[in-house]
Amino acid sequence: MIRIFSLFLAGCMLAANTSAQKLTTVFETSNGSKTPEYAAIISWWQQLDQLSNKVQMRAMGMTDAGFPLHLVTISNQPFTSFDKAHQQQKTVLLINNGIHPGEPDGIDASMLLARDIAEQKLRLPDNVVLALIPVYNIGGCLNRSAYYRVDQDGPEAFGSRGNSQNLDLNRDFIKCDTKDALAFTAIFHEVDPDIFVDNHVSNGADYQHVMTLLSSQHNKLGGQMGEFMNRQFEPGLYERMKKEGFDLIPYVNDFGDAVTNGWPAFWDSPRYASGYATLFHSFAFVPETHMLKPYPQRVKATYALMKSFIGFAADHGLRIQELRREARAQVMQATSFPAAYKLDSAAGTTITFKGYEATRKKSDVSGLPRLYYDRTKPFTRQIPFYNEYRPQRLVTKPRAYIIPQGWWKVVDRLKANRIKMQQLTRDTTITVQAYYITKYRSSAIPYQMHHANTDVEVETREQRLSFRKGDWWIPMNQPANRFLFETLEPYYEDSYFAWNFFDGILNNKEWYSAYNYEDIAAAYLKEHPSLQAALEEKRKSDTAFASSAAAQLTFIFNQSAYKDPDFMRYPVFRIMD
Repeated sequence: MIRIFSLFLAGCMLAANTSAQKLTTVFETSNGSKTPEYAAIISWWQQLDQLSNKVQMRAMGMTDAGFPLHLVTISNQPFTSFDKAHQQQKTVLLINNGIHPGEPDGIDASMLLARDIAEQKLRLPDNVVLALIPVYNIGGCLNRSAYYRVDQDGPEAFGSRGNSQNLDLNRDFIKCDTKDALAFTAIFHEVDPDIFVDNHVSNGADYQHVMTLLSSQHNKLGGQMGEFMNRQFEPGLYERMKKEGFDLIPYVNDFGDAVTNGWPAFWDSPRYASGYATLFHSFAFVPETHMLKPYPQRVKATYALMKSFIGFAADHGLRIQELRREARAQVMQATSFPAAYKLDSAAGTTITFKGYEATRKKSDVSGLPRLYYDRTKPFTRQIPFYNEYRPQRLVTKPRAYIIPQGWWKVVDRLKANRIKMQQLTRDTTITVQAYYITKYRSSAIPYQMHHANTDVEVETREQRLSFRKGDWWIPMNQPANRFLFETLEPYYEDSYFAWNFFDGILNNKEWYSAYNYEDIAAAYLKEHPSLQAALEEKRKSDTAFASSAAAQLTFIFNQSAYKDPDFMRYPVFRIMD
């Protein structure tokens, strides 16, 4: 009876594999000249799900386009949950595709990879679970044209960079202005990837390399994870890609003819995929194929790199998992965090770069000299690469933060990232450190629907403040400490203050009528001689101030009890030991 059942099961698997072999892709049937439309992508994955017992696809959260994100899971053993996979010490790899649908290499390469695993043409190791988002930017994928990305060599037509709000999703990981980003956040935390890969295509200078790689910046990843990334993970990928026939190099962070002078590693702040994943202790990568290479070659390189990730994960999975556990423990115990980094231009290394000679020739458009890469003159040179960023200052970690419940947009984003926090159960008076914004610069031109606040400076004051039942207490004893620090400390480049979520404090809500306040101000000065002295001192040192009645009234008002107490007071309060 057992033998009959085994033969029946083997027959079923053979039938599934035979059926999967008939499942071709638009990329294949067009000889690499086309990429599928959105509906065809989802339909294809649904068929593979039905045909293979290794593949499972689920609809997840809704996007701005009105369609849900989908998550594909590929595993040799029956898959139940990512929690279970982590408990079984399987290395979990999450691959994101089509964040920019005009860069569809990952969309097609992932379909080929998954089908080859289903057909057993490519072996997925038993200790690896593969998770895939078939296409992230659905709105951009639906907005299809043959005229986007004019410089790119194929495919014939593809989607646009912007999502359904015309936002770049690779700038939305922290701020979550889109449903897409919120849906991705839910997926990311459910999967909790040991390794995260976000497939792209690069613009910029011309060179021979088909594939470049942007990785979590190792200094910011920090500790033993950073060391492993810099000395083992990246070199290991380069070695594997060499065997696949591709000379992998770091992402070419230079867009001119001075590329042979070298370049710094891309600084991946948390608005970007890899910078976001870094805050949750995932090894993160952004592969960038080169736009001027033929589409079939780019898809082949993307396939080879994903295969390399799987192989490295299989060989080093236990060490990767151990490093993540250690990083989580360390970040919970850390007493301070870096608040700023600076590139160390004296700490360069060299890489082997295969480029083309850059020259100038007469432009057929302007008649003036133009940049030209001469592909008849390839070269191989050792050039500088700078990948050391040094912390500039450390800031002490608080015991906890308190956020008043009225700032729900921030609270909602913390909840989306599974931050551990609790609401006060009664009205409470607490001694806190309060920040006052003393300086900032708001951009004149909008960027991703925001006028970002930069160059932020603060003054710290100890205050005893009243908080209400329902306000949020956020302890700093959790693995997400780095995420909390970089979003809630206002001077970070991608903090929620930088992204305008707290701009309400930047305007004074209390004011006065000058003709009436004159008498009130005079009486106030008599009652507060120290303020009278400060006023007189400022008159002596500032002639413009001395000649302006309005400026003097404002000075008195801003030093008085009548001033709006929340003006410039940052509404995220630090609880110290």
